[in-house]
Amino acid sequence: MIPSRLPRLSLGGAVDADGHILEPPDLWERYLEPEYRERAVRIRKDDQGLEYLEVDGRPSKRVRKNFTAMMGSMDRLGGFESEREPTGLAYVDTASFGAMDARERLERLDHENLERAFLYPTLGLLWEAECEDAELAMAYARAYNRWIVDFCSGSEGRLVPIAHVPFVAAELAEAELRRVARDGVRGFFAPPYTWSRKSHGHPDHHRIFAVAQELGLVFGIHPSFEPLWTIQSRFGDMTRGHTAFFQNVTTGDGIRGAFTSLFQHGVFDLFPELRVVVLESGAGWIGHWLERLDAVFESPLGKTVPLEHPPSEYFRRQCWISGDPDERAVAGVIPFVGEDRFFWASDFPHSDHPPEYLQNLERLVALLPESARSKLLGENVLRCYRLS
Repeated sequence: MIPSRLPRLSLGGAVDADGHILEPPDLWERYLEPEYRERAVRIRKDDQGLEYLEVDGRPSKRVRKNFTAMMGSMDRLGGFESEREPTGLAYVDTASFGAMDARERLERLDHENLERAFLYPTLGLLWEAECEDAELAMAYARAYNRWIVDFCSGSEGRLVPIAHVPFVAAELAEAELRRVARDGVRGFFAPPYTWSRKSHGHPDHHRIFAVAQELGLVFGIHPSFEPLWTIQSRFGDMTRGHTAFFQNVTTGDGIRGAFTSLFQHGVFDLFPELRVVVLESGAGWIGHWLERLDAVFESPLGKTVPLEHPPSEYFRRQCWISGDPDERAVAGVIPFVGEDRFFWASDFPHSDHPPEYLQNLERLVALLPESARSKLLGENVLRCYRLS
């Protein structure tokens, strides 16, 4: 039953550009190809009864001590939790309404007055940081992609599946992009790192962008857990111990690096119809970033990159960015960068974002020029994914 105190948006035409689901704990046991099922991603309990993630038969070094129980608890933090039968698995029992069931998610959208939600994974943002085996990583991704298409299939287009396609091997990524396109998927994402340590814009990945452009698939860069070698080492005390606050706040640094590599390697000139979205790293920074990119492009350093135009021109032609509803400062950036380049996103049901996303969205929209309001609410994201 839907929580009685759940807020409702008073504005029409709203679309959540980056919501999440909690995958069933047995997803990979059911959806993996038979030859990989013994190595499935699983949630297990340790000797103390605390849940941890198992990846390729090994306990996760980072997702342990009931960490998974926090992932979907946004409603609980907001005091909106609903009653449900306990299963004995905290990951499931703490899940917010609509986080694991498609019918519940549609009921939630109706109550919140949201037209659609673009859906990204939860466990899928965790396991890749501990899976260096390219074939297994792509098998995990294929399993999730098949499942999310099934999950969204009865929603009449209101739940929009976004595929997970790791940059582990271009030929494997190409095959998966072609498969998910046949399933009707409109976009895919990758985390802001690669196991090869070659940037996203590197020529080794151009085959992926060529296929995405050919198929009309939007490419998104989305934050995730990252391998330990990616963690900032500038400050030694921030690479160990209880530094989750620091790591969460600075996670956008990896997104910016992956995004900037697309300019470094001339991706937008090579693939002028490729569409790129920058996700869950805030949006207020993009104004400064584009100005800095343009300034360096106009300096002698600009001659070292294969770009025909200032970077801001490519952004306004081929890129979009999602902002958090509580980013009030972005209201001043949107008119400068371009009203048609911004989305909003809830991050529901993840507990590292505030549960008052609808109230915050109302306040943010009120700060915008009238001409930008409907665009931010939903028109931009639908146009980006060619759903309008």
